[in-house]
Amino acid sequence: MSDIATLKKEKQELIEKMLGMQKQFIDHEHEHGVSGKDYWAATDGLLVNYRQEYQDMANRVVDIAHEIVGSARN
Repeated sequence: MSDIATLKKEKQELIEKMLGMQKQFIDHEHEHGVSGKDYWAATDGLLVNYRQEYQDMANRVVDIAHEIVGSARN
C-alpha cells in the first residue's frame, strides 16, 4: 500500500471513530442531558476525555488531508 493509501485509510478510520463518538455523545445527551460543567469538566463517565480525544483526532484528520495533497497547515 502506498503512503497516500495508508494515509487515506488512517483518515477514514479516524472519521469513522469520530462519528461513533458523536453518536455515543448524542445518545448520552438524550438519555442523561449534558450540562456545561459535564462537557467542560467531567470527572467520570463518557465525557472525561471526550473533548481532548475528539480534538486530537480532528487535528490528525486535518494534518492527514494536508499531507495527502501536499499542502501546509497554517
